[in-house]
Amino acid sequence: MDRLADLEVGELQEALEGVENNTPTQRLIAAIAYKHGITQSELANWFGVERKTIYNWFRRFEQRPLEEAIYEEERPGRPRKLDEDELAALQMILTATPSAVGFDVPTWTVEAVQSLLRDRFDVEYSPPSCRRLMKEAGLRYRHVGEDDIEMNGRGRESCQADHRERKRAWVPTDADG
Repeated sequence: MDRLADLEVGELQEALEGVENNTPTQRLIAAIAYKHGITQSELANWFGVERKTIYNWFRRFEQRPLEEAIYEEERPGRPRKLDEDELAALQMILTATPSAVGFDVPTWTVEAVQSLLRDRFDVEYSPPSCRRLMKEAGLRYRHVGEDDIEMNGRGRESCQADHRERKRAWVPTDADG
């Protein structure tokens, strides 16, 4: 079966003008390129995906109307453990320094966030999920200097010793300079 036989290049180009997100744009560009003779293997290489992904994109075009084929369907996934109010409260807490909420660490750590979630919200989160929550709260994991480290009334040497092993820390986005 000739992939995309029922679609015209002009139709694909017109649809491309109306999309804004990355994946729908990639799907349409891949379809247009394929219609111009680029192989699925070449397209997979261009987009840095497996050939199977390109195949799946094209199969979507064959099975659905164009407007539906370019977009992902809703995937509800697992419900969040924190509701919207709890998530907003967590984000507010994470904008404060750890010492302001009773932690004896100079910057937020995954372990401190896990402890905070357990103690204040009675939920358990994995380290990757804690990192996601910190990112959502506006923290970024980056190289730190002395100015980024909250001393919490301790001497500079003590704070530097805390960060000597890891020279990166979770800091507010506005600390990026």
